[in-house]
Amino acid sequence: MMPARPESARVSHPRRLGWAFVVIVLLLGGAAWWRWSAGAGQADAGEASASARAAWRGSPAGPPSRLERIGDDVGLAQGPPANAQGTHVSVVNLEQRERLARREMWAERLARAKETLESYVASTRYPPQSRSIRDHPDQVVLAEPERTRPLSREHTDVQLRLKQDRVFVVGDEVVLFSISCEDAHRAPRPCEVLSATAREADHMPGAGGMPAVPVAFTDDGAAGDALAGDGVFTGRFQPSKQGFPLYSGTLRVDVQVRSGRAEGAAFLDILYTPTPPAVLTGKVREVVEDGSLSLYLGIDVRKAGRYVVAGRLDDESGEPFAHVSFNEELKEGAREVKLSVFGKLVLDDAPTFPLQLRDVEGFLLKESGDPDRELMATKRGYLHTTQVYPSSVFSPSEWQGEQRLRYIDEYQRQVDEAQRQYDSTFEEPSEKRP
Repeated sequence: MMPARPESARVSHPRRLGWAFVVIVLLLGGAAWWRWSAGAGQADAGEASASARAAWRGSPAGPPSRLERIGDDVGLAQGPPANAQGTHVSVVNLEQRERLARREMWAERLARAKETLESYVASTRYPPQSRSIRDHPDQVVLAEPERTRPLSREHTDVQLRLKQDRVFVVGDEVVLFSISCEDAHRAPRPCEVLSATAREADHMPGAGGMPAVPVAFTDDGAAGDALAGDGVFTGRFQPSKQGFPLYSGTLRVDVQVRSGRAEGAAFLDILYTPTPPAVLTGKVREVVEDGSLSLYLGIDVRKAGRYVVAGRLDDESGEPFAHVSFNEELKEGAREVKLSVFGKLVLDDAPTFPLQLRDVEGFLLKESGDPDRELMATKRGYLHTTQVYPSSVFSPSEWQGEQRLRYIDEYQRQVDEAQRQYDSTFEEPSEKRP
């Protein structure tokens, strides 16, 4: 039989239940007080932050930083607020966000517009007819084409080197062609020109109406060949004496070449004019006018029309300095072609005087047809040496051509419009309303 519990033990059980109930009530009350305190603290922090921002905006310390201003523009707070249901909502002002996007877009457009204007102004400070030779690197010397190509598709290890001393041939002028063979490292290889013929180029109207004529290529040190037995074959072609006395247009010389057991073909082209439309007399007079140096070249015009004439200028040491040109209508008879050395170009590049005019070439531009020009005979080498001039006679002013001024006005208008649109993105919506 179980022993009976003492009386004191029977009384203590309900007392323990009472104490447990008191502890649970205290825990629940503490949790509720903690939630209420945290909410009040956040509200107080939000009010303090808002008060601080309001006081800061009105303080004499100055405007906010760009980052802070952008934050205010889009309505960003320190933390997302809660609505009546306790869910968080965004306070980003869409209108302000769009304004910032427009500001960024117009800032980029403004930068591009300014760059375009500045680039155009800088590149057109000299007239088109008087430019630094740096702007015409392909015009430093007269055209003397030289190229390489594989001997054939089957023999790409053999390269043909093709060269000619001129492209434009007039009247009784002679053109010299040269052909040699080499490997990929430019080491000479055996070479032999099996045959060569001159004919009308395929693209010319009525091509094929004239018979092809042979052109001799030799390596004997004669008839224009520089050195006998050096593996470079030279061909001498004079259209006026070799079958094309009245022909005007492109002539093509086809060649068949052999190197060892490999054979291949290539071609070389020239543009030929049998009778020049005008002739440069070689006389030059120079005048300093309007702050620039003008060189007037004598010309005997036999056919009226628009003429394009160009020459190169070197300084005293022979260093290339400028490319000068003429592009105007000329009537028949004794005329002059004006080549202008622009004053600001002289001051900017400071060449050593006297200047030397060389390699003057030109043509009559045709309104239609192929070819589009009739060639004048080129004056090769130095044609004229100028006097020595002090820098004080040259003008530092930029070129003010009608077309240039029109383009500058248009580019400036684009800059002004981009600036106006950019500035408008800083206006408050209320400032734009009437």
